[in-house]
Amino acid sequence: MKKVYVRNLIKDLNLDIVYCPEEVDYYIESSDINRPGLQLAGYFGDFSYDRIQIIGKGEYNYFEHLDEKIRKERLDKLFSYEIPALIVTRGLKVNSDTIDAAKKYKKIILSTNMNTTRFINRVSNYLNEKLAASKTMHGVLVDVDGIGILIIGESGVGKSETALELIKRGHRLVADDAVEIRKIDEDLLLAQAPETIRHLMEIRGIGILDIKSLYGVGAVKLSKNVDMVIELQVWKEGQYYDRLGIEENYMEILGVPVEHVIIPVRPGRNIAMIIEVAAKNHRQKAMGYNAARDFNDRLMKKLSEDK
Repeated sequence: MKKVYVRNLIKDLNLDIVYCPEEVDYYIESSDINRPGLQLAGYFGDFSYDRIQIIGKGEYNYFEHLDEKIRKERLDKLFSYEIPALIVTRGLKVNSDTIDAAKKYKKIILSTNMNTTRFINRVSNYLNEKLAASKTMHGVLVDVDGIGILIIGESGVGKSETALELIKRGHRLVADDAVEIRKIDEDLLLAQAPETIRHLMEIRGIGILDIKSLYGVGAVKLSKNVDMVIELQVWKEGQYYDRLGIEENYMEILGVPVEHVIIPVRPGRNIAMIIEVAAKNHRQKAMGYNAARDFNDRLMKKLSEDK
């Protein structure tokens, strides 16, 4: 289970510390957040205490009008749970009774000047990115006409050389050799290069190339969705290769099915051009037109007419 430590959340989102005990080190395991309006009203059933707790203007104003004794009872109950942190938005002043309850139970209170809706969007996106399931795959990721294509294959089959040809044709490099992939939604994979090799490419016989310096900033991209996997295989005589493309194959990455196409490699084949066409064909199918199925329907219709 991945986790994000509150100390990193404070640093990355530039949050102000209202109270933070030195001897604790809380962490977050859920990208969901909770606005504890019901808890401040006295209802603690189904309390999602393991999430970041965010106090906006509505909760703040309601709590301000409660009797002092009731306030203390509910604060005591709230902070008795193992909450990772309580964050107050809009730069609202945190009252002393809230700080006293946090000190009693050694809980963290933070604040931000951002409005509540904007901050919730920001912290949710941050936690989604940090807590997303991830894996690193060996291959090259390129952006071809807006389609994120992960090129895989055995070492020496020509993945980087093909990607370099695609860059020369105006497409963009995202990652070479190591591709870090994160599942940021149920059916969405986002990939990038590790920071140490970002914008770099290895070409056997030449060495390491800085694509951004050689071809300009327009030749690289920091991250891209993985829309398609193209596997390069050395051509083997006698092996069957799909010629019609009627049946679509998929590869599962982090539980997400991604279209998987195998392209046989042999001298004389322009692999970069084939990948460009594969990207355009993928886009056509996403828009509802499948040339292979259209051809099959025509063929079946012709055969039935000839009977």
